[in-house]
Amino acid sequence: MGNTIRARVAVALTAVAAAGAVIGGQPADAKAVATPGHVQTSIKWGACPEPAPGAKRDPRQTCGTVKVPLDYRRPGGETITVAVSRIATAKPGKKRGDLLFNPGGPGLPGLDMPGQMAATLPKEVLDSYDLIGFDARGIGHSTPMSCGLTGPALLTIFPYPGAGGSIEGNVATARTAARECATIGARLRFFTSANTARDMDRIRQALGARKISYWGQSFGTYLGAVYASLFPRNTGRMVLEGNVDPDKVWAKMLNTWNQGMNDRFPDAARVAAADDAGLGLGGTVEKVTDTFLALADRLDRKPATVPGTQVAISGALLRGVTYQMLLHNETLAPLTRFWKAASDLSAGRTPADADAAVLRQVLADTPAAKGVPADNQATMALAMICGDTTWSRDVDSYAKATAAARARYPLSAGMPDNITACAFWSQKPIEPVVEITSHGPRDILILQNRRDNATPWAAGRGMREALGERAGFLGVDNGGHYVYNTGSACADQATVAFLSKATPPAKEASCDGPRPS
Repeated sequence: MGNTIRARVAVALTAVAAAGAVIGGQPADAKAVATPGHVQTSIKWGACPEPAPGAKRDPRQTCGTVKVPLDYRRPGGETITVAVSRIATAKPGKKRGDLLFNPGGPGLPGLDMPGQMAATLPKEVLDSYDLIGFDARGIGHSTPMSCGLTGPALLTIFPYPGAGGSIEGNVATARTAARECATIGARLRFFTSANTARDMDRIRQALGARKISYWGQSFGTYLGAVYASLFPRNTGRMVLEGNVDPDKVWAKMLNTWNQGMNDRFPDAARVAAADDAGLGLGGTVEKVTDTFLALADRLDRKPATVPGTQVAISGALLRGVTYQMLLHNETLAPLTRFWKAASDLSAGRTPADADAAVLRQVLADTPAAKGVPADNQATMALAMICGDTTWSRDVDSYAKATAAARARYPLSAGMPDNITACAFWSQKPIEPVVEITSHGPRDILILQNRRDNATPWAAGRGMREALGERAGFLGVDNGGHYVYNTGSACADQATVAFLSKATPPAKEASCDGPRPS
């Protein structure tokens, strides 16, 4: 597996990662933070930066930039550039506003998200909004940050323990990553969730909009909640899909991956069991689960080299790919073929052609866009989770927590409780965690699947509790990290009505969804 893919497997939270308990309260220097300074009042739209090799882009999309303060406490000081995109789909006389998107991560670029979403949204939504994307500060084409991470420090942002559960190697890698990021720590400390939310309000002002609507996925749900709490009068419609629990930012949120894996893994195991004749991984969910755990243990102790490459499939790589492919229902069947290929390689057998094809696809490199550092996503994942709040620095506490979680949740093998670079981070947070409140209009729709391995059901309920009467909650009996356009007509209709007809969200609603058979 190439470096970029491995980094993406590690950082795509599309959901979330984490650090210490919520401190609560508004920013430490609220008056200074609120000082506007120079505010850009328009965007010059033109050509977009060159996309990553092989990436598709909607030809209607145009791009521009917005200047924002590096440090909002000193709004007249140094500025950085945020890249913004637009697809102007709204019809005259029907426009409700601008709909801003964020894909989460943390660390994922969002400049091309308008085109991705335009392909899934019906005419009534497209007629109502211009679609707006952006690379959040420090990410992609928005003053991209780089710690210069290489090797294990790049590939193991969220690390699995070694054979037998040892975290000694993880401790060393975490120290290395923290040390490398310390070289830019004085600047990196301003690349936080709260400052990103403030950038979103600068985008709103540059668009000339009184309010801005928003659709955030995964980590982007937390970003939306922060924005709604800092700027309650400036929010239009807000969709939060696959939710972070604001009261668990960030270490406790990462810990929820244990239960999330337990909830979601049976969906893939059910797919494998249905094809036991072809895969030979077991004819029941229980047997497939046992096969997976035994395979991961073998690969922990003896990684299997992929013929013709220098890539070795370790237990950590097996689990990391599994976590990533569980995010989508359409990747469950390919995931089972990946398991079969890994099992064959571990046993010294040559994988069948179909399984080898999946293996090559999973292990293929995904080049970064021109001008974007190779470690940009990993750097910004650490900047957000380590910079938003404080982490324990007690190495022994991580070892104990990892061992306990590994025993209770063997599928996630202790990773969600393991040590990260945040334990050795060189800079303290510049402000307390933003308190997520229910103050403001009822203009937020929470979309949450029941079997989401990245942001589990309980996290969605935590977001609902934090936002209170501001939000409606739509729970879907589905697996995976994404709700809209994943097979539940009920959920899609409710989302479209909320956006296009300004239908207030139901306080509590539920929808059926497809279940893998």
